[in-house]
Amino acid sequence: RASRSKMVSKKQKKAQESINSRLALVMKSGRYNLGFKSTLKTLRSGKTKLVIIANNCPPLRKSEIEYYAMLAKTGVHHYSGNNIDLGTACGRLFRVSTLSITDAGDSDVIGSMPQE
Repeated sequence: RASRSKMVSKKQKKAQESINSRLALVMKSGRYNLGFKSTLKTLRSGKTKLVIIANNCPPLRKSEIEYYAMLAKTGVHHYSGNNIDLGTACGRLFRVSTLSITDAGDSDVIGSMPQE
């Protein structure tokens, strides 16, 4: 029985790296909120510019955030990695399922993300 390894294309890997580098820039120079509760708070207040959701975020949470984002006319990006990867991309040693960016700082993350 052959073992199946998860193959990631070069294009996907390149896109992932560019998202991670832009996120690192937001962490350094911008304003953001990590976590589900604070993401919902910023969405309700209408301050959020972009929401990023990890791919293993529970479906109910994901749909709730997408609904709030739709009401707030805010872009949602589905991060291709899981919550551990998203936490690492944010420079944190813990898991991050959702993050909201209120001010991108020096990064062009908001304009460059393909909004779904």
